[in-house]
Amino acid sequence: MKKEALDLALVPMGLIILASYHVWLVRRVRREPTRTVMGINSINRRFWVQSMMEDPVKMGILAVQSLRNNIMASTLMASTAIMLSSVIAILMTNSGGWPSRLQEGRAKLVVGDASELGLTIKFVSILSCFLLAFLFEVQSVRYYSHSSILINVPIYGSGAKAACGGQEIRLRRKITPEFVAKMLDKGNFFWSLGLRAIYFSFPLFLWIFGPVPMFTCCVVLVSLLYFLDMSSDEETKTGSTASEAADQAALAAAKF
Repeated sequence: MKKEALDLALVPMGLIILASYHVWLVRRVRREPTRTVMGINSINRRFWVQSMMEDPVKMGILAVQSLRNNIMASTLMASTAIMLSSVIAILMTNSGGWPSRLQEGRAKLVVGDASELGLTIKFVSILSCFLLAFLFEVQSVRYYSHSSILINVPIYGSGAKAACGGQEIRLRRKITPEFVAKMLDKGNFFWSLGLRAIYFSFPLFLWIFGPVPMFTCCVVLVSLLYFLDMSSDEETKTGSTASEAADQAALAAAKF
């Protein structure tokens, strides 16, 4: 009974810590984007898209090559996630056939719930993380692919010839750098979600060895993510007008 109580106490606490951090991070990205890596990258992507679309003849190859690298990274993550999902599925189907001595040793090693039902729940949780990561990375590839096509469309009115009728002209006017940057932001958004889903699988994997390693991993993971997600604010502390304008632009960029 004590072991079950340990699971009921530490596991929800660890999940609440992870969820609370990401809720705080989303609010921070929306309100103070220049203090976060995600917000700064979003601003820089918009500047990059603007420069690529101003001269697609010279910059088109560079833009496509850069986006191809993102597509390859998302494809690699998606392949890894689905492969790990298959491994977890195999472990779930074969876990009932473990020798009795191995089951006894696992029960002694795990400080917490070591029942077959508990093990199944842990495997299903890990499997869910990998499947979500796969779906998110596939969506990331989708938006990156759309962006690689749209980024080569010249900006309407910058020397590009608008052919045919008014409908094509209206469509060309909609393909602005802001629109392409939003597509690129969505691709990066799903990439980040897929990466976070894989991060979430680490504490769930350690949950197999008990709630104490799982809770410890949640605390360590949040600490590491904080240093990865936050950016130094040396320039914004000067209170310059340029930084205030960047904040306003980043707020609009974050609300996609």
